[in-house]
Amino acid sequence: MTDALATAFESLTLPDTDIAREAYRFAERATPAFVLNHSIRSYVFARTHGARRGLRPGTDYDDELLFLGCVLHDIGLSEQSNGDQRFEVDGADTAAAFLRERGVDERRVEIAWDAIALHTSPGIANRKATEVALSQAGIATDILGAERETLPAGLAEELHALLPRADLGYALSDAILAQAKDKPQKAVPLTFAGELLRHHLPHGAYPGWYDLLGNAGWGDKPRSAFANGLHAVKAEHDTPRSGSEPCLRTDKVPFPATPG
Repeated sequence: MTDALATAFESLTLPDTDIAREAYRFAERATPAFVLNHSIRSYVFARTHGARRGLRPGTDYDDELLFLGCVLHDIGLSEQSNGDQRFEVDGADTAAAFLRERGVDERRVEIAWDAIALHTSPGIANRKATEVALSQAGIATDILGAERETLPAGLAEELHALLPRADLGYALSDAILAQAKDKPQKAVPLTFAGELLRHHLPHGAYPGWYDLLGNAGWGDKPRSAFANGLHAVKAEHDTPRSGSEPCLRTDKVPFPATPG
């Protein structure tokens, strides 16, 4: 065990098992330091949320599995996991293969897959297994500050001293955008990566919900005053100037028949 690895496991009381150490090393090799640090902080926050909710490791949830889901949750941003699916799904598939190769029980592999695939899906992850719900909660705390007011005094400062943020939110956004710009099929409209990409393109270059409805070909029309107002605003923005094309090109954006 390297000095850095030993320090992290001892200082933060991480699950000290063979598979936990292997997963840490895998994430350390495959992802930048800011991603690894985020993943470890997310686990600590997840475990803390569990304690606040009265959940006991080993009784109410599998602590090793919680760690595995957190430490590998952004493995989809690594070069080796950069396939043609959403980064969450590419990462979940990579993590599942990693765990299966090491003889992890299939039921636990499926829970880890859910934790990784659903980590950007609040409102869904919390209805799944406890490890999935806690993983998403911890990740949301580290990225968006969700429930940070419930953390014990000094915990966040201690974690940031040991595992620096390095402007995590923006660094992570840049990593997701880099993949999405290179492979737009990874940023399906209305997904997290899709919405992020839309914010970084000229207005109308990437479709939103009402754009998709307008290009569905079924001739549906807005019925409410609110939808009519949005439709009018969209039409005004999408009207081409003389000699120019409409800026909305949904034919250039992948939108699979089944969700990614």
